[in-house]
Amino acid sequence: MLQKFEEKTTTFTLENGLDFVIIERHDAPVASFATYADVGSVDEPEGQTGIAHMFEHMAFKGTTTIGTKDIEKEMKALKRQEEIYLQARRERAKGPQADSSRIAELEEQFEQATDTAESYIKKEEFENILERNGVSGLNASTSADATRYFYSLPANKAELFFALESDRFANPMLREFYTERDVVMEERRQRTESSPTGRLVEEFLTTAFKAHPYGNPTIGHMSDLKNLSRTDAKQFFEKHYNPSNLTIGIAGDVEPERMRSLAEEYFGRLSGGQEPLPVRTEEPEQISERRVVIREQTQPFVLIGFH
Repeated sequence: MLQKFEEKTTTFTLENGLDFVIIERHDAPVASFATYADVGSVDEPEGQTGIAHMFEHMAFKGTTTIGTKDIEKEMKALKRQEEIYLQARRERAKGPQADSSRIAELEEQFEQATDTAESYIKKEEFENILERNGVSGLNASTSADATRYFYSLPANKAELFFALESDRFANPMLREFYTERDVVMEERRQRTESSPTGRLVEEFLTTAFKAHPYGNPTIGHMSDLKNLSRTDAKQFFEKHYNPSNLTIGIAGDVEPERMRSLAEEYFGRLSGGQEPLPVRTEEPEQISERRVVIREQTQPFVLIGFH
Protein backbone atom coordinates (compact mmCIF):
# COMPACT_ATOMS: atom_id res chain seq x y z
CA MET A 1 0.00 0.00 0.00
CA LEU A 2 2.74 2.45 0.98
CA GLN A 3 4.76 1.57 -2.11
CA LYS A 4 1.78 2.27 -4.40
CA PHE A 5 1.26 5.62 -2.69
CA GLU A 6 4.91 6.52 -3.13
CA GLU A 7 4.74 5.59 -6.82
CA LYS A 8 1.92 8.11 -7.28
CA THR A 9 3.72 10.86 -5.37
CA THR A 10 6.03 13.43 -6.94
CA THR A 11 7.92 16.12 -5.05
CA PHE A 12 9.97 19.03 -6.30
CA THR A 13 11.28 22.40 -5.15
CA LEU A 14 11.37 25.59 -7.18
CA GLU A 15 14.53 27.71 -7.31
CA ASN A 16 12.96 30.17 -4.87
CA GLY A 17 12.56 27.42 -2.26
CA LEU A 18 8.84 26.68 -2.60
CA ASP A 19 8.10 22.96 -2.12
CA PHE A 20 5.45 21.00 -4.04
CA VAL A 21 3.96 17.57 -3.32
CA ILE A 22 1.86 16.07 -6.14
CA ILE A 23 -0.27 12.95 -5.62
CA GLU A 24 -1.96 11.36 -8.63
CA ARG A 25 -5.49 10.06 -8.02
CA HIS A 26 -7.39 9.56 -11.25
CA ASP A 27 -10.58 8.22 -9.64
CA ALA A 28 -12.58 11.39 -10.42
CA PRO A 29 -11.96 14.54 -12.50
CA VAL A 30 -11.21 16.63 -9.43
CA ALA A 31 -8.06 18.21 -8.00
CA SER A 32 -7.59 19.35 -4.42
CA PHE A 33 -5.10 22.02 -3.43
CA ALA A 34 -3.58 22.93 -0.07
CA THR A 35 -1.10 25.69 0.68
CA TYR A 36 0.76 25.21 3.95
CA ALA A 37 2.47 28.28 5.39
CA ASP A 38 4.99 27.49 8.12
CA VAL A 39 3.81 30.38 10.27
CA GLY A 40 1.31 30.59 13.09
CA SER A 41 0.52 32.40 16.29
CA VAL A 42 3.86 31.44 17.91
CA ASP A 43 5.59 33.67 15.34
CA GLU A 44 3.68 36.83 16.23
CA PRO A 45 5.61 39.85 17.55
CA GLU A 46 4.95 40.90 21.13
CA GLY A 47 1.80 42.99 21.34
CA GLN A 48 0.45 41.64 18.03
CA THR A 49 -1.30 38.44 19.05
CA GLY A 50 -3.90 37.52 16.45
CA ILE A 51 -1.97 38.94 13.48
CA ALA A 52 -1.37 35.49 11.91
CA HIS A 53 -5.09 34.77 11.99
CA MET A 54 -5.82 38.27 10.65
CA PHE A 55 -3.59 37.68 7.65
CA GLU A 56 -5.43 34.44 6.94
CA HIS A 57 -8.58 36.56 6.58
CA MET A 58 -6.75 39.10 4.43
CA ALA A 59 -5.66 36.41 1.98
CA PHE A 60 -9.26 36.21 0.76
CA LYS A 61 -9.57 39.95 0.13
CA GLY A 62 -8.03 40.00 -3.31
CA THR A 63 -4.92 41.41 -4.93
CA THR A 64 -3.78 44.38 -6.97
CA THR A 65 -5.79 42.99 -9.91
CA ILE A 66 -8.56 41.02 -8.18
CA GLY A 67 -11.15 42.85 -6.08
CA THR A 68 -10.56 46.41 -7.24
CA LYS A 69 -12.38 48.87 -9.49
CA ASP A 70 -9.43 51.27 -9.70
CA ILE A 71 -6.18 50.12 -8.11
CA GLU A 72 -4.40 53.48 -8.18
CA LYS A 73 -7.26 55.31 -6.48
CA GLU A 74 -7.77 52.46 -4.03
CA MET A 75 -4.09 52.39 -3.02
CA LYS A 76 -4.15 56.15 -2.49
CA ALA A 77 -7.28 55.86 -0.35
CA LEU A 78 -5.83 52.98 1.70
CA LYS A 79 -2.65 54.96 2.31
CA ARG A 80 -4.70 57.89 3.61
CA GLN A 81 -6.80 55.57 5.78
CA GLU A 82 -3.66 54.05 7.32
CA GLU A 83 -2.04 57.42 8.00
CA ILE A 84 -5.13 58.55 9.92
CA TYR A 85 -5.39 55.28 11.85
CA LEU A 86 -1.75 55.38 12.96
CA GLN A 87 -2.12 59.00 14.08
CA ALA A 88 -5.15 58.04 16.17
CA ARG A 89 -3.34 55.02 17.63
CA ARG A 90 -0.40 57.19 18.69
CA GLU A 91 -2.76 59.68 20.33
CA ARG A 92 -4.65 56.95 22.21
CA ALA A 93 -1.35 55.50 23.44
CA LYS A 94 -0.84 58.66 25.49
CA GLY A 95 -3.45 57.37 27.92
CA PRO A 96 -4.78 60.01 30.32
CA GLN A 97 -2.80 62.69 28.47
CA ALA A 98 -4.49 61.89 25.13
CA ASP A 99 -6.43 64.68 23.44
CA SER A 100 -9.98 63.30 23.27
CA SER A 101 -11.15 65.97 20.82
CA ARG A 102 -8.23 65.15 18.52
CA ILE A 103 -9.08 61.43 18.72
CA ALA A 104 -12.72 62.15 17.86
CA GLU A 105 -11.61 64.25 14.90
CA LEU A 106 -9.29 61.51 13.64
CA GLU A 107 -11.97 58.85 14.09
CA GLU A 108 -14.35 60.87 11.92
CA GLN A 109 -11.64 61.27 9.28
CA PHE A 110 -10.93 57.55 9.50
CA GLU A 111 -14.56 56.66 8.80
CA GLN A 112 -14.59 58.95 5.78
CA ALA A 113 -11.32 57.48 4.49
CA THR A 114 -12.67 53.96 4.99
CA ASP A 115 -15.81 54.75 2.99
CA THR A 116 -13.65 56.16 0.19
CA ALA A 117 -11.35 53.11 0.13
CA GLU A 118 -14.27 50.67 0.14
CA SER A 119 -15.95 52.47 -2.75
CA TYR A 120 -13.22 51.03 -5.00
CA ILE A 121 -13.70 47.41 -3.89
CA LYS A 122 -15.31 44.58 -5.82
CA LYS A 123 -16.58 42.61 -2.84
CA GLU A 124 -15.63 38.92 -2.59
CA GLU A 125 -14.27 38.79 -6.14
CA PHE A 126 -11.64 36.18 -5.21
CA GLU A 127 -14.31 33.78 -3.93
CA ASN A 128 -16.69 34.63 -6.78
CA ILE A 129 -14.12 33.69 -9.42
CA LEU A 130 -13.63 30.32 -7.76
CA GLU A 131 -17.35 29.72 -7.33
CA ARG A 132 -17.99 30.38 -11.02
CA ASN A 133 -15.42 27.67 -11.75
CA GLY A 134 -16.87 24.96 -9.52
CA VAL A 135 -14.89 25.35 -6.28
CA SER A 136 -15.71 23.23 -3.24
CA GLY A 137 -14.36 23.22 0.29
CA LEU A 138 -12.92 26.74 0.11
CA ASN A 139 -11.52 27.52 3.54
CA ALA A 140 -8.45 28.23 5.67
CA SER A 141 -7.25 27.76 9.24
CA THR A 142 -4.64 29.18 11.58
CA SER A 143 -2.98 27.29 14.43
CA ALA A 144 -0.03 27.92 16.70
CA ASP A 145 2.45 26.52 14.17
CA ALA A 146 0.90 26.85 10.72
CA THR A 147 -1.63 28.53 8.45
CA ARG A 148 -3.42 26.46 5.82
CA TYR A 149 -5.43 27.42 2.74
CA PHE A 150 -7.35 24.78 0.80
CA TYR A 151 -10.03 24.05 -1.79
CA SER A 152 -10.90 21.73 -4.67
CA LEU A 153 -11.64 22.44 -8.34
CA PRO A 154 -12.55 20.43 -11.43
CA ALA A 155 -9.27 19.00 -12.70
CA ASN A 156 -9.50 20.96 -15.94
CA LYS A 157 -9.45 24.18 -13.88
CA ALA A 158 -6.12 23.40 -12.21
CA GLU A 159 -4.36 26.32 -13.88
CA LEU A 160 -6.81 28.68 -12.18
CA PHE A 161 -5.42 27.58 -8.82
CA PHE A 162 -1.90 28.47 -9.89
CA ALA A 163 -2.99 31.86 -11.21
CA LEU A 164 -5.04 32.85 -8.15
CA GLU A 165 -2.88 31.34 -5.42
CA SER A 166 0.37 32.79 -6.74
CA ASP A 167 -1.29 36.19 -7.13
CA ARG A 168 -2.65 36.34 -3.59
CA PHE A 169 0.76 35.57 -2.12
CA ALA A 170 2.64 37.84 -4.53
CA ASN A 171 0.32 40.87 -4.53
CA PRO A 172 -2.01 40.87 -1.50
CA MET A 173 -3.87 44.16 -1.00
CA LEU A 174 -4.93 43.68 2.64
CA ARG A 175 -8.08 45.66 1.87
CA GLU A 176 -10.95 45.86 4.38
CA PHE A 177 -8.43 45.22 7.17
CA TYR A 178 -10.23 47.20 9.86
CA THR A 179 -13.67 45.92 8.89
CA GLU A 180 -12.37 42.37 9.10
CA ARG A 181 -10.61 43.10 12.37
CA ASP A 182 -13.99 44.05 13.85
CA VAL A 183 -15.34 40.70 12.63
CA VAL A 184 -12.51 38.85 14.38
CA MET A 185 -13.07 40.83 17.59
CA GLU A 186 -16.74 39.83 17.54
CA GLU A 187 -15.68 36.23 16.91
CA ARG A 188 -13.52 36.42 20.03
CA ARG A 189 -16.42 37.82 22.08
CA GLN A 190 -18.67 34.96 21.02
CA ARG A 191 -16.22 32.05 21.13
CA THR A 192 -14.09 33.04 24.10
CA GLU A 193 -15.46 35.81 26.28
CA SER A 194 -19.09 34.61 26.11
CA SER A 195 -18.22 30.91 26.19
CA PRO A 196 -17.32 29.09 29.42
CA THR A 197 -15.47 26.44 27.40
CA GLY A 198 -13.64 29.09 25.39
CA ARG A 199 -12.51 30.89 28.53
CA LEU A 200 -11.36 27.62 30.10
CA VAL A 201 -9.30 26.67 27.04
CA GLU A 202 -7.62 30.07 27.03
CA GLU A 203 -6.86 29.92 30.77
CA PHE A 204 -5.64 26.34 30.35
CA LEU A 205 -3.07 27.34 27.72
CA THR A 206 -1.95 30.40 29.66
CA THR A 207 -1.42 28.23 32.73
CA ALA A 208 0.34 25.45 30.82
CA PHE A 209 2.86 27.74 29.12
CA LYS A 210 4.58 30.35 31.27
CA ALA A 211 7.17 31.50 28.74
CA HIS A 212 6.57 29.96 25.31
CA PRO A 213 4.08 31.73 22.99
CA TYR A 214 2.06 28.51 22.79
CA GLY A 215 0.29 30.12 25.74
CA ASN A 216 -1.10 32.91 23.54
CA PRO A 217 -4.56 32.50 22.00
CA THR A 218 -4.48 32.09 18.22
CA ILE A 219 -7.36 34.51 17.85
CA GLY A 220 -5.38 37.08 19.84
CA HIS A 221 -5.90 39.07 23.03
CA MET A 222 -8.61 41.71 22.72
CA SER A 223 -6.26 44.54 23.71
CA ASP A 224 -3.87 43.52 20.92
CA LEU A 225 -6.62 43.11 18.33
CA LYS A 226 -7.89 46.63 19.06
CA ASN A 227 -4.49 48.04 18.16
CA LEU A 228 -3.49 45.93 15.16
CA SER A 229 -2.89 47.89 11.97
CA ARG A 230 -2.80 47.11 8.27
CA THR A 231 0.90 48.04 8.44
CA ASP A 232 1.43 45.33 11.07
CA ALA A 233 -0.21 42.75 8.80
CA LYS A 234 1.88 43.82 5.82
CA GLN A 235 5.13 43.53 7.79
CA PHE A 236 4.09 40.12 9.12
CA PHE A 237 3.35 38.92 5.58
CA GLU A 238 6.65 40.21 4.20
CA LYS A 239 8.60 38.45 6.94
CA HIS A 240 6.87 35.08 6.95
CA TYR A 241 5.24 34.46 3.57
CA ASN A 242 8.36 33.96 1.50
CA PRO A 243 8.48 30.93 -0.85
CA SER A 244 10.84 28.89 1.31
CA ASN A 245 8.25 29.05 4.09
CA LEU A 246 5.49 27.58 1.90
CA THR A 247 4.58 24.06 0.81
CA ILE A 248 1.83 23.31 -1.71
CA GLY A 249 0.13 19.94 -1.95
CA ILE A 250 -1.97 18.86 -4.93
CA ALA A 251 -3.93 15.61 -5.08
CA GLY A 252 -6.27 14.38 -7.79
CA ASP A 253 -6.66 13.89 -11.51
CA VAL A 254 -3.47 15.72 -12.46
CA GLU A 255 -0.25 15.05 -14.35
CA PRO A 256 2.93 15.81 -12.34
CA GLU A 257 4.87 17.28 -15.26
CA ARG A 258 2.01 19.63 -16.11
CA MET A 259 1.85 20.71 -12.45
CA ARG A 260 5.59 21.34 -12.41
CA SER A 261 5.34 23.45 -15.56
CA LEU A 262 2.51 25.54 -14.09
CA ALA A 263 4.35 25.86 -10.78
CA GLU A 264 7.42 27.27 -12.48
CA GLU A 265 5.33 29.61 -14.63
CA TYR A 266 3.22 31.07 -11.84
CA PHE A 267 5.02 30.53 -8.53
CA GLY A 268 8.52 30.93 -9.92
CA ARG A 269 7.93 34.70 -9.97
CA LEU A 270 7.66 34.85 -6.17
CA SER A 271 10.89 36.32 -4.87
CA GLY A 272 12.74 34.33 -2.26
CA GLY A 273 13.37 35.90 1.10
CA GLN A 274 15.38 35.09 4.18
CA GLU A 275 13.84 32.23 6.12
CA PRO A 276 12.51 33.52 9.45
CA LEU A 277 14.30 32.42 12.60
CA PRO A 278 12.47 29.87 14.73
CA VAL A 279 11.02 30.87 18.08
CA ARG A 280 13.89 31.15 20.56
CA THR A 281 11.95 31.08 23.80
CA GLU A 282 12.12 27.75 25.60
CA GLU A 283 9.50 26.70 28.10
CA PRO A 284 11.21 26.15 31.48
CA GLU A 285 10.91 22.73 33.05
CA GLN A 286 7.66 22.36 34.93
CA ILE A 287 8.38 21.48 38.56
CA SER A 288 4.86 21.06 39.91
CA GLU A 289 1.29 20.40 38.92
CA ARG A 290 -0.67 23.41 37.66
CA ARG A 291 -4.41 23.80 37.94
CA VAL A 292 -6.97 26.32 36.82
CA VAL A 293 -10.62 26.21 37.86
CA ILE A 294 -13.42 28.31 36.39
CA ARG A 295 -16.79 28.13 38.13
CA GLU A 296 -19.70 28.66 35.75
CA GLN A 297 -23.33 27.63 35.45
CA THR A 298 -22.59 25.13 32.71
CA GLN A 299 -21.90 21.45 32.12
CA PRO A 300 -18.69 20.17 33.75
CA PHE A 301 -15.70 20.21 31.41
CA VAL A 302 -12.21 18.91 32.11
CA LEU A 303 -8.95 19.51 30.24
CA ILE A 304 -5.76 17.60 31.02
CA GLY A 305 -2.49 18.35 29.27
CA PHE A 306 1.11 17.13 29.40
CA HIS A 307 4.27 18.86 28.18
